[in-house]
Amino acid sequence: MAGTAAERIVIENCAIATVDAHDTEYAPGHVVVAGNVIESVGAGAAPEGLAHVVRRIDGSGHLATPGLVNTHHHFYQWLTRGLAQDSSLFDWLVALYPTWARIDEEMVHAAARASLAMMARGGVTTAMDHHYVFPRGAGDLLGAEIRAARETGVRFTAARGSMDRGVSDGGLPPDFAVETLEGALTATEAAIDAHHDASFGSMLHIAVAPCSPFSVSTDLLREGALLARRKGVRLHTHGSETVEEEAFCHELFGMGPTDYFESTGWLGEDVWMAHCVHMRDSDIAAFARTGTGVAHCPSSNARLAAGIARVPDLLAAGAPVGLGVDGTASNESGELHTELRNALLVNRLGSHREKALTVRQALRLGTFGGAQVLGRAAETGSLEPGKLADLVLWKLDGIGHSSIADPVAALVLGAAAPVTLSLVNGRAVVEDGRLTTVDEDAIARSARDQARRLAETAAAS
Repeated sequence: MAGTAAERIVIENCAIATVDAHDTEYAPGHVVVAGNVIESVGAGAAPEGLAHVVRRIDGSGHLATPGLVNTHHHFYQWLTRGLAQDSSLFDWLVALYPTWARIDEEMVHAAARASLAMMARGGVTTAMDHHYVFPRGAGDLLGAEIRAARETGVRFTAARGSMDRGVSDGGLPPDFAVETLEGALTATEAAIDAHHDASFGSMLHIAVAPCSPFSVSTDLLREGALLARRKGVRLHTHGSETVEEEAFCHELFGMGPTDYFESTGWLGEDVWMAHCVHMRDSDIAAFARTGTGVAHCPSSNARLAAGIARVPDLLAAGAPVGLGVDGTASNESGELHTELRNALLVNRLGSHREKALTVRQALRLGTFGGAQVLGRAAETGSLEPGKLADLVLWKLDGIGHSSIADPVAALVLGAAAPVTLSLVNGRAVVEDGRLTTVDEDAIARSARDQARRLAETAAAS
């Protein structure tokens, strides 16, 4: 924590977008980090006479922002990138589930390391993953992800997913890749007890995350919500992603997805859902009324032709909205900073056109909005004294941004900006575009090897 004895890092001469409640910006400005928290942010040079300064950084030509917060992902999909290239969601799932059902602990660890490395290199300081495929005998898959996040050094929300509706019950995944209702609830509670840390500055949260309305039973949704609230953790699932999901819910439950979720206890300030593409005005009003959050995944929604989420309307109504990479089998880049640009551009194709989002709204989605969605807005998501030292220094003085005077516009609309420095909890995880905590080349080799092993295993089954 900050204090007179804390070691300090001083960053000066950079543009700063704090993403605080007033969108305060400085050009130039300074940030002082003391221990694992931000001590001061302001215009001009840092205060004189600071003690215990262990590093002083000249940020000329850079923009400092809060670290990016990813709100939806499926790490294991790193091993099946580039497949089912021209499929809609349901066809894509049918094509890939037989392969995903063959994952094991070693594969998931390799995929998680690659997914986390790609995000961290691009400015993500808080990652999230929704893992819901647990084939029998596959090992400790959630533990493999948690270990990878610890190795990479990023803050992590592990959403312990589940499915109890296999092919024999009208679902899509093979039966041996789903759990029983009791097994899923027991394993989820065990994960919370073993790993969830609710303290300020925690590096690891666990969430309760049944997969989707068409892959889990009503009992699993309802009992999962009760479990999460009994344990004081957040809830996550997929919602309103496609028109087919809307039809499915009406056929099976006699109501649309939002009404179905509300009937099972799945709306509230402790809930966030991925995608939320096909929402009526009444759905948006329900999310705003209850504080239910949205993980907007523009690249994945476009890749699978799901549609354009009504992000401007959600924001106008007051619903929390963050950005998500989604699994890299439907967003092969695996990067969140490109989603800032894609969120702005895709939403301008919708009914609001050029008024849909501004560059600063896009940056807010990827930072403070994500922190809100994950329940961590009091700790991260903006550069303010007392908040955790999760920040990124983007290099904007190269050819890719050389003629864009507005640094936030340069970051959002320009080419993907290199990361000169990324701090998580006051610790450097990226320096000059390279990860400091793990060997990127070794991660790439391991991911290639495990992707090949998964393909061979699936082909032989």
